[in-house]
Amino acid sequence: MQQLSKIVTRQDANFKLSPSASNETSINLSKEISALISDESGDATFTLYKSDFIKALSALCLIPKIYLKKEQQPSSIWSIFRDLSLQIETQFGDAETSKYTIYHFKRDDGRAYFNNLKSANGFNLRAFLVEQFAVLTFERSDDGTLSIRLNIDAPRQEETPHINLVEEEPVIDEPLQVIYYGAPGTGKSFTIDDKTDDKNSVRTTFHPDSDYASFVGAYKPTMENVPINSIYGESVQFATGKNGHPGTEKKIVYKYVPQAFLKAYVAAWSNLDTPYFLIIEEINRGNCAQIFGDLFQLLDRNNAGSSSYAIHADEDISQFLSSDNKGFAALSDEQKDAIRAFELHKDNGKTQAVGQNILDGKLLLLPPNLYIWATMNTSDQSLFPIDSAFKRRWNWKYMPIEYNPLDKKTQQPIDWKFQIGDNLYSWGQFLGKINPEIYTLTESSDKQMGYFFAKVDNATGIISEDVFLNKVLFYLWTDVFKDFDVSSELFKNKKANRSFRFTDFFEDSEALGNFIDNLDLNSIEPVNLAMTEDGISRLSVKFPDGTILNTGNMIDIYTRTLERIGLDMVFSVLADRKKGIYPLITKEQIAIENPGSKRRYKKVGDYYLLVGPDTYPYAGIINELSSLLSIDLNAEFE
Repeated sequence: MQQLSKIVTRQDANFKLSPSASNETSINLSKEISALISDESGDATFTLYKSDFIKALSALCLIPKIYLKKEQQPSSIWSIFRDLSLQIETQFGDAETSKYTIYHFKRDDGRAYFNNLKSANGFNLRAFLVEQFAVLTFERSDDGTLSIRLNIDAPRQEETPHINLVEEEPVIDEPLQVIYYGAPGTGKSFTIDDKTDDKNSVRTTFHPDSDYASFVGAYKPTMENVPINSIYGESVQFATGKNGHPGTEKKIVYKYVPQAFLKAYVAAWSNLDTPYFLIIEEINRGNCAQIFGDLFQLLDRNNAGSSSYAIHADEDISQFLSSDNKGFAALSDEQKDAIRAFELHKDNGKTQAVGQNILDGKLLLLPPNLYIWATMNTSDQSLFPIDSAFKRRWNWKYMPIEYNPLDKKTQQPIDWKFQIGDNLYSWGQFLGKINPEIYTLTESSDKQMGYFFAKVDNATGIISEDVFLNKVLFYLWTDVFKDFDVSSELFKNKKANRSFRFTDFFEDSEALGNFIDNLDLNSIEPVNLAMTEDGISRLSVKFPDGTILNTGNMIDIYTRTLERIGLDMVFSVLADRKKGIYPLITKEQIAIENPGSKRRYKKVGDYYLLVGPDTYPYAGIINELSSLLSIDLNAEFE
C-alpha cells in the first residue's frame, strides 16, 4: 500500500483560525499526491471511513475559536455540530464506509487540485477541514483502490497556537509592481502578454496627454434611454410604454465613466482569490505624477501585498464604487462579504478594519491580488522624467537584447531572416553588426534594436524588404543617426563617395544592396529559390523558340542562359553594371576582397561572370537583358 499525507493549509480549509477573505472551494494537491491518484484529470472515487468523521467532528468542537470562511465572528459549536453531523448521517447512514467521488484536475503547469467536492447528497469533504490541525492521508492499495483518511488533532485550550493575523499571501509568485524596460524590440509587451490574458487584465497606454481622469475615471456625456416626462402642475409625470413604444427617449446624460485603473480595481476586489493585472504600456511617455495623483500613496505595498496605507476617495469615485453597477453595487452577497471581511494588517503590527469603508467607496486600497505591470522603452525620450520616489515603489526588470532567442513555448531557436531583392540574410547577424555601431556612435545601448523590433511574416519567418527599409533603416537614419556624424565604413556610399543618406535608398536602386554589402552579411538563400531534395533550382528561363532551361542549379541556369544569348552581347549592355564594387561581367578576373564571401567569378568563355547566392537577382538580370536586347525572354520561378 502507498500512503501520502497532507497537512491542511489555510487556503484549503473550510474553517480558519482567524477571519479570512478567501472564497476557495477546492483543495490543492502536491504533485506527488496527484500522481498517486492518477496521471490524468478525471473523476476519482475514494473510500471514506465514518469513524474518521465522527472523531473529526468531536475535535472541531474542542477548538476554542474557528471561523467559517469569511465570517468575522467565531462559528458556534452548535452550528458546527448540527451541520456536520447531518452530512455524516447523509453520507454514511448505518454503514461504516462509503464511496466518495470528486474531480481530480491536473493543470498543464503541473498544479493539481480537487474540484466539485460537494456531492449530490450535500456531503463535502472540505466542510470538515480546519487549517493546521487537519491531516488528510491518501492511500492506494495494491489492487488500485483509493481511500482518504481524515484526522484532526485538536489541542487543549492552553495549547492553541498563536496565530499571526495577516491577509492571504499574493496568489502567484510574481512581483506586484514591475516595470519591464529595455531597448525597443526586446519582448517587453510580449512577456507580459504571455503571463496574462484578456480575462484577467485591463491594458492602457500612457502618452503626453494622459491625466488622472483618463486613467482613473471622470464624468462624461453619454447617450442613455431615459423616461419621457413632462411637468403637470407642481409634479413631474413620466410616460409609460404603450402600443409598442417603450416610453423612453435617448438623451445625453452625464455619467461617471471608469477608466483602466477603476476597472482593474473593481475586478480585483470582486474576486480576491484570483490575480488581476493592470497593464500600463509606455509608462515613461506620460506625466506619472499627474496621472497617478493621490493614487501614488497606494503603490506602497505591505508584506501581505495590499497597500500599506488606505486613502480617502473623492466624492465622485466613492459614489461610483458604492452605487454604480460597474462598481461594487452589482456584486453578489458573497463577494460583498469578502470585501467587508478584509482587514489591513500593517507591517508595524497594527490592524485596521477597512472592509466596509472599501465596499462603501470611502477608502481606496489596492488588494493583494492586484498586479500593476508596465513597460518602458529606454530609447524613447521621456517628456516627463520619473522621479526617484515613484521609481522606488516598483521592481525593475531589464530585458536584454537576444541575438539567438528561443521560442518560450517550444524552446526552439527563432531564426528570422530579412529580404533584400531575391536574397535572404540572417536578422540576428544584422543586429550583431549594427548594434555595436549604434553603441559606438551614441555611447548608449538605449537606441539599439531588439530581435523583435521589426514585424515578421509569421508564415515564412521573413522580414520583407519594405519593412526593413521603412522601419529599420528609417529608425536608424531619422532617430539614431540624426544628431551624429556617421563616418563608419559600414555606412559609406562608395558609389557617391560619402556616407549614405536615407533618400539614397529610394533614388538609387542599388543603394540598399550596397549598404548590405558593406555589412558583409552572409546570404542564406534567395527568395523563392528553394531547392528540391536533389539540389535543383526552381528558376526557369523560356526562349522565343520554345526552349526552356530549368534543369541544374541556379548558377548553371544563369550562365547557360547568358551563353545562349551571347556573352559579347551581354557584355555590351552590362559592362558598367556592378554588385557593390564588383562588375557583373568582366574580361579580367577580379579578386574578391572578403575571403569569407560566397561570391566568386566563374570563367565562361572569354569572360568572368559574378556568381553566388547573394549576387544581383538572376531572374531580374535575365529579364532586363530581354528588354534591352529585345529578345523576348521570360525568366520566372516555378
